[in-house]
Amino acid sequence: MAQLTGAQIVAKSLKQQGVEYMFGIVGIPVIPIAVHAQREGIKFLGFRNEQAASYAAAAVGYLTGRPGVCLAVSGPGMIHGIAGMANAWSNCWPMLLIGGANDSYQNGQGAFQEAPQIETARPYAKYAARPDSVKRLPFYVEQAVRSTIYGRPGAAYLDLSGDIITGSVEEEELEFPARCPEPPRTQAPQEAIESAMAALKSAERPLVIVGKGAAYARAENEVREFLEATQLPYLASPMGKGVMPDDHPNSIAPARSAALVGADVILLMGARLNWMMHFGQPPRFDKNVRVIQMDINPEEIGTNVPTEVALVGDAKAITAQLNAHVKSQPWSYPSETTWWTGLRKKIEENGAQVEEYMADNSTPMNYYRVYKDVRDFIPNDAIIQNEGASTMDIGRTLMPNFLPRHRLDAGTFGTMGVGLGQAIAAAVVHPDKKVFCIEGDSAFGFSGMEVETAARYGLNNLTFIIINNNGVGGGPDELVPDPLKIPPSAYTPKAHYEKMAEIYGGQGFFVTEPDQLRPALEAATKSDKPAIVNIMISARAQRKPQQFAWLTR
Repeated sequence: MAQLTGAQIVAKSLKQQGVEYMFGIVGIPVIPIAVHAQREGIKFLGFRNEQAASYAAAAVGYLTGRPGVCLAVSGPGMIHGIAGMANAWSNCWPMLLIGGANDSYQNGQGAFQEAPQIETARPYAKYAARPDSVKRLPFYVEQAVRSTIYGRPGAAYLDLSGDIITGSVEEEELEFPARCPEPPRTQAPQEAIESAMAALKSAERPLVIVGKGAAYARAENEVREFLEATQLPYLASPMGKGVMPDDHPNSIAPARSAALVGADVILLMGARLNWMMHFGQPPRFDKNVRVIQMDINPEEIGTNVPTEVALVGDAKAITAQLNAHVKSQPWSYPSETTWWTGLRKKIEENGAQVEEYMADNSTPMNYYRVYKDVRDFIPNDAIIQNEGASTMDIGRTLMPNFLPRHRLDAGTFGTMGVGLGQAIAAAVVHPDKKVFCIEGDSAFGFSGMEVETAARYGLNNLTFIIINNNGVGGGPDELVPDPLKIPPSAYTPKAHYEKMAEIYGGQGFFVTEPDQLRPALEAATKSDKPAIVNIMISARAQRKPQQFAWLTR
């Protein structure tokens, strides 16, 4: 019988467990894993930095429901990959980080790139292990993949020493576990379903918040059925957008602040009351708000605000239970209540204010004027990756989503630098869709070299849009002569980031005037290689005035 190396076994095991995508940077000792992964039919994309590769792996987990893999060399490479693990841990996305390590006999001797990798990974991993033999590699891979998708999704880590990767065993001695099945869709007790509906029926000012958990659970059909049957007003978390289309008449997203502070009963559908929802606390929420909380993780129930009704389980399954209740006991929230009337009025007021900003053709442009053309140009089925401070915050409001899992951004962890990795992942997973990576100039800088990665793999469905205000939150139009007195937030004014696309055979466009925007976008999307549209805006451009300060304390 033939012998298989550890690298071959890892690749075969990953394929057996339904892994389709691997991202990373090869080197000693992990090169053979990448080679054999390709031979098994796993799509491997070589990145320029492990951080970006790890963000891509996590995005694949969200988009497909099966973990993407980040492959990293030992020590510094693995530690760079921790960034994606932490992001996946916070966002609850499945991913697997595989790190090489020194030969085990060298442990403690100061080996090349020796590091406490298991200990480093453990705070962000649902499962972290160092396989103890070549023969048992299939067991460890199955355990790692299973852990990423069962319960609350998250990250796993496998630490592979050089002697495990290069070691071998007779094929007949191996046992490859069957592909771990999709996670069971657990339901809530029927009495909890009845209590939840009773609470909604008793509400004067009800609100539904559709979260990323509902998107991950593929609950869009069930959520739509529930909201259209009950006629409840709803808003979505940033990556819950698209579970219900943003143009649905029940969406009150433009009146978000008014809805949150005014609601007396809130149904959380896979959304958490963390910083993105202002912890569910005053002044952004009513101090007496009643919460119905739907979450896969029991430990999440009651976080920051007491929960009146807990719906613990899978969002798709539980929403189906709610729908069955509504069918058996039909009920809908009246459309002509004071609550609905007030929300509609606020939507009109905020919409008029935004339209005023969008109509401003002065130069340098503001965010809203840029987003007007970008919004009108992008097709409804495009995948939008959006990152940066104001670039992302304003984009969450202005860039509509009509389909689930079609928006990616910094997410719960607020991680800057995720943009290009996530966009590349989306372009690979969905080659039939247009992908737009809309970045602030600061955010782009974290992983700008991945433009070369996109070009190398011919991702011509990917367009990069940079909204450039010369720095972190805006920088000066000119730098002061003394380098040591340059403001901490400043970058090179009017930097021509679009030239990076040209270096790799693509096209770049530098936009300074409103009438240049649409032609640049049209030309960029027709390019047969990734293109960059670099749009200069005013360094003093800001969001419209907000009712509450960001991160209200």
